[in-house]
Amino acid sequence: MATEGALWGTITDEGHLDDTVIVSDDAGQFRLDVHALCWVHAERLIHKLETFCEPHAQAKERIRSRVWWFYRDLKAYRQYPTTRRAHELSRRFDRIFSTITGFAALDRLLGRLRLRKSELLAVLQRPEIPLHTNGSENDIRCQVTRRKISGGTRSDLGRDNRDAFPGLMKTCAKQTISFWDYLGHRLAIPGAVHVPPLPELVHGPVPT
Repeated sequence: MATEGALWGTITDEGHLDDTVIVSDDAGQFRLDVHALCWVHAERLIHKLETFCEPHAQAKERIRSRVWWFYRDLKAYRQYPTTRRAHELSRRFDRIFSTITGFAALDRLLGRLRLRKSELLAVLQRPEIPLHTNGSENDIRCQVTRRKISGGTRSDLGRDNRDAFPGLMKTCAKQTISFWDYLGHRLAIPGAVHVPPLPELVHGPVPT
């Protein structure tokens, strides 16, 4: 948590990533600045509830159906946001998450999620943000897999290289650039394809 706080403090102090919204699975170290919650992780809490009788199982499935229906409408709202639609979705959120089903564990969970309304509905104010963390999780999956296999690195330099190169590879892939071309140009290999600096491709040319 301290590491993430120091990193975000530096980013903010230097004026980078202004107006950024951090979307997370509610891990404490990511609850910084303007924060939104991942809907997939929120619904997963309902999905994982154990039921021991048919009425409870039916209540759980009814709520899950309403949540996913609501989620689809949030996706549609992101494409065509309006003030009227935002108010309608806000009221509908209250109706869903104030439902009393008679399944005590589910009712308590719905109440807890309702208290996080501002984070779950951040998209109503900022339609450009994603509703889930799937994109960022996919970006780090290869690194997590490697860490699980190797168990870590032998040195700080090894750790820095392990952290840097997957980031470069993923950024090149998102910019439809061959990573080999990128390395060739950076290492001044004869005949290598010219590749502009990645920051320019991501943010555009820096004014001079």
